[in-house]
Amino acid sequence: MEATFLQVSWFVLFGVLLIGYTILDGFDLGAGVLSLFEKSPESKRKIALAIGPVWDGNEVWLLTAGGALFAAFPAVYASVFSGFYLAFMLLLVFLILRAVALEFAASIEKPAWRRFWDVGFGLGSLGPSLLFGVALANIIRGLPLDAQGNYLGSFFDLLNPYALLAGLQSLAMFICHAAIYLMIKTEGDLENRMHKTASKAWIFWLVLFLACTGASIFIADERMHAAFEHALIWPVLAMLAVSLAMIPLSLRRGKAKSAFFWSSAAMTSQIAVIGLSLYPVLVPASNDPNLSLTIVNASSSQNTLSVMLIIAAIGMPLVIGYTIYMYRTFKGKIHPESLHHP
Repeated sequence: MEATFLQVSWFVLFGVLLIGYTILDGFDLGAGVLSLFEKSPESKRKIALAIGPVWDGNEVWLLTAGGALFAAFPAVYASVFSGFYLAFMLLLVFLILRAVALEFAASIEKPAWRRFWDVGFGLGSLGPSLLFGVALANIIRGLPLDAQGNYLGSFFDLLNPYALLAGLQSLAMFICHAAIYLMIKTEGDLENRMHKTASKAWIFWLVLFLACTGASIFIADERMHAAFEHALIWPVLAMLAVSLAMIPLSLRRGKAKSAFFWSSAAMTSQIAVIGLSLYPVLVPASNDPNLSLTIVNASSSQNTLSVMLIIAAIGMPLVIGYTIYMYRTFKGKIHPESLHHP
């Protein structure tokens, strides 16, 4: 059965939401990880202030992506969320820890209190950064499914070497992205350190990306072949190569905003490559390709997809508009006087 326009549209829309979350919450998560390596309480405070006005708005994209998956492809939602139940609970614990740490760290002016929540903020960011790559790698690799689409493995099966390698790649990607963002938002010694960190993190990002790509040839060869059957793969790969090459060039020239643009473009390209390698499959079945969940056999009814697309057409501009307004309102460097406020 051929995929309909609505099913393809929701596949693309879900990808757009995932890209939005990766770019926006990616630097939030990376900033939290970087804060673990800062010794000065003032530097930790600057990092928290840099993302303070925007981090919770960025997470809206994750919630929206989850809602879109539930509305458009409920079978996939049920399979993934039940199969990854322990992983998602762990992710939820990390995200709650990060949110609570950001709110509580400045509530009491005691060094021990701040240190405790600063560590919580860092660990709450480190976990999701790793789990993001682990989750995507397991989807690319394929999951053992039964005839009803239920996951047949265990939580520890998800922590395979390929997935952990992808987790390290997503961690390096988020750290590089965050360091560039902090270059835009900070001044002085912290900005200089973030410049050096971004350059080093980019090297790890590139090396781990190439390692993941090489591993995918052997572990997910079907997906690799499927990607190259699409005419769009070549412009996407070209954009990915150019974006990755332009990041260090922009950093060398001291153009942080340009580097952030190219970092975002590289992340977009990577998600697009994954989408092209999977289409029209959403969850490949590693034990039997016929059991895979696709945009055809896992989608809602055409009527549901139509109604939800109308709602999305109304809601998405609001989300995008709010995001633009938020970043325009809080643009520019952190003001020194902000350090004296919780």
